[in-house]
Amino acid sequence: MTLESVLYALADSTRLEIVKKLASGGCGLNCSMAAPADLPKSTQSHHFQVLREAGLIRSERRGTEVVNSLRCTELDKRFPGVIASILKASEKTKKR
Repeated sequence: MTLESVLYALADSTRLEIVKKLASGGCGLNCSMAAPADLPKSTQSHHFQVLREAGLIRSERRGTEVVNSLRCTELDKRFPGVIASILKASEKTKKR
């Protein structure tokens, strides 16, 4: 997990929205619940792969679905306050 890969992953608005949903959910969400509804499954898979490779999310297979959760503890330990700051800043930008 590097700061560059985390920032790259969050630079995309779709991935940022996915992370915001996961952060507000408190528990894991399956792919179709976390991703925007209008995205094709192949595009969803790509975005989740980038988030996983950056170390932002953990994916766990449960039966036929994949449940994703934000790696809050690990991220905050490695980069204290960075994810919270990015999410807070994105809310301020959205309100303008």
